[in-house]
Amino acid sequence: MLNPKYFLLLPLLWVYPNFAENESLKLWPGVPPGEVKGSVGPEEHRKPKPNSKDVLRVANVSEPMLTLYSADPANSNGTVVIVCPGGGYNILAYEHEGTQVCKWLNELGVSAVLLKYRVPRRKNRPPHEAPLQDLQRALGLVRQNAKKWNIDPGKVGVLGFSAGGNLTMMGLTSFKERSYSLIDAADQFSCRPDFGILVYPAYLVDRKKRDSLFPEIQITPETAPCFFVHTGDDHVPGEGSVLAYLALEKAGVEGNELHIYPYGGHGYGMRKNGNPVSDWPSRAALWMKTMGWLERK
Repeated sequence: MLNPKYFLLLPLLWVYPNFAENESLKLWPGVPPGEVKGSVGPEEHRKPKPNSKDVLRVANVSEPMLTLYSADPANSNGTVVIVCPGGGYNILAYEHEGTQVCKWLNELGVSAVLLKYRVPRRKNRPPHEAPLQDLQRALGLVRQNAKKWNIDPGKVGVLGFSAGGNLTMMGLTSFKERSYSLIDAADQFSCRPDFGILVYPAYLVDRKKRDSLFPEIQITPETAPCFFVHTGDDHVPGEGSVLAYLALEKAGVEGNELHIYPYGGHGYGMRKNGNPVSDWPSRAALWMKTMGWLERK
């Protein structure tokens, strides 16, 4: 239960700022749940070498953050998407699976929230456990600030790549109760995503057997509709996306869409790689339009 003392102390201890576009906000008022101070080194931003195919990596995140990318008010449809970069739960591929995605969403009239969740994997905890706490917290904060940020609290999606796709799936299927003790008013808002976009999601199936979803992924009729992208030559099994899609259909969840391309590998994000899979943003935009997420009220 939420301790009422937090409502008394909140104005004195921590006040959410009114922040402008691209300004960042701490997820937690103090040490994140289950976190041990000093368990990881200082945060690092590892920039790619000039003229290389490397990517910007953010490492050692112990202070998770949100960064808001507001859609142009003249073009906004009220939808917001929380973007979860990939990186094996060890780093965050922060640019081609993060900032560039947010800018593309803005072009659709969709506001974006870039989630800098905790990495690397914490000892003695499942890889997704701390990041899931961060995502659940983010969903509550986004809905709490809906009026201030000019977004619709009933049009909140999550988009993730690779490990971020796994995190997206965990958020989609683990919303009935939070995975941490409630802290303040933000945690009274729903942490159920209204839709999910999963691009080469990882850790959904065993890489050898590939015949069933991992048991922690519990898809039900209450799970939100999803859009999946994968390729046949990805070292992360495409069966994960296929089985998740089929599970949604069997559960009676309407509006799912699945794209399996033959080539393209893994980790392309927003980059063009010469394969048809590079057109996935256009396909996702059409799906969002079909589902009504791009409609303006």
